Amino acid sequence: MKKILFVCSGNTCRSPMAEAIARSVLPARLDFDVEVASAGTSAADGAPASRYSIEVAAEHGLDLSGHRSRSLGTNLVRNADLIVTMGVRHRDAVGGIDPESLESTYLLSNFSDVHHGDIPDPIGASRDVYEQTYLIIRECIESMATKLPAFDGWKKTRERGA
Repeated sequence: MKKILFVCSGNTCRSPMAEAIARSVLPARLDFDVEVASAGTSAADGAPASRYSIEVAAEHGLDLSGHRSRSLGTNLVRNADLIVTMGVRHRDAVGGIDPESLESTYLLSNFSDVHHGDIPDPIGASRDVYEQTYLIIRECIESMATKLPAFDGWKKTRERGA
């Protein structure tokens, strides 16, 4: 079982959408089991996904109604086999928590042949912006699904939670 952790800022928009998309896409496309989770570098624990994230996800057949935000912490970082961040500053935050985990931390756009750099944060924007963000994340995860079978960026074996 490989553990993938998606990271954004508040864990109410981008990373919950990424988590839901990955749960929908990856199991059917990979020849190994994955466990998917998300967290935020500045998240308040227990907040629901944003209204537009819930609405946009629902229109694409995904349910974010039960999502509750959680703050990125040492245990989440150390227990993930792959950490996928929405932006460079999220990657830097992972390194601040556990420098060794940077070896298995990537921008979501690193898996895309189309999108580059940070995934735009839709917080406070229109519903259309959330839809565009969803589509960018979806494309990146679809691309990720084709690359993960041969991917060699998984965390090297070490004692988890150490």
